[in-house]
Amino acid sequence: MKLKKPLFMMSTLALLLVTAACGSNNGANTTNNATQGTANSTETTLSGSILAVGSTALQPLVEQVGQKFMGDSKYSKIQVQVQGGGSGTGLTQVSGGQADIGNSDVFAEEKLKDADADKAKELVDHQVAVVAMATVANKDTGVDSLTQAQLVDIFSGKVTNWNEVGGIDEKIVIVNRPSSSGTRSTFEKYALGTKVDDIAGSILEESSGNVRKIVAETPGAIGYLALSYLDDSIKSIQFDGVDATVDNVTAGTYPVWAYEHMYTKGEPNEVVKAFLDYMTSDEIQNGDVVELGYIPASNMQVTRDVEGNITKK
Repeated sequence: MKLKKPLFMMSTLALLLVTAACGSNNGANTTNNATQGTANSTETTLSGSILAVGSTALQPLVEQVGQKFMGDSKYSKIQVQVQGGGSGTGLTQVSGGQADIGNSDVFAEEKLKDADADKAKELVDHQVAVVAMATVANKDTGVDSLTQAQLVDIFSGKVTNWNEVGGIDEKIVIVNRPSSSGTRSTFEKYALGTKVDDIAGSILEESSGNVRKIVAETPGAIGYLALSYLDDSIKSIQFDGVDATVDNVTAGTYPVWAYEHMYTKGEPNEVVKAFLDYMTSDEIQNGDVVELGYIPASNMQVTRDVEGNITKK
């Protein structure tokens, strides 16, 4: 009988230890579940707004991706607004804090020079794609290809009729972009090799969409557009006999192209970063970027620096 009490006490102690252990495990599980819940909550409750302003060449991509981003359940509480205005406007507004993202076809160091050089240093570059520019003309001009020298003569006003470059007898109507346009900067730098002044009688248009419309509807019209804007309403003109195609751009045989930049002033906040990460994800790069006529930077067989020098990868 004397042994029963110690045995009873030992059994009770063992039961208490098992119960404590179970309680400890349940507590750990509760803690883990709470941590996981917090992580999931953070991922799904990110909210805020994003204003992206600038390049109209990049605008179709940012608009389409912005809609998909807002339609994703993880980002449904984030509002993305996209505006054009040209690369210069985008860089100026993001630098001044009026926009969260400045969309640009050119490096900030190129556009913000001299007095604004310090502002360019504050901007962080997020390269999201490559864009190529093509010379475009009204479909009835009768010209398939132009050399660099011929393009310079046309856009500087030395050549004024299509019959001077092998086309029909029709006055040339230049449809240009304003000086703030990154598309214009890219075209002048890599197609013309020089800046040109706006000549009398030329048409200035703020958006690439309007350029396409006017070139399509105006006899004798000539302009330039990103590949993402090309369609059957206009004619794409070869540059020195080379077609403006994705394959020629990636191989480095067609030179009129530039990186598409989405600049932020300093490092982006978590809301803007989420959108930029989404833009550079494999899904978007291999889907929307290609679908809309842009080129993933990873597909390029060459690289280009700020000065425009091309190097084989």
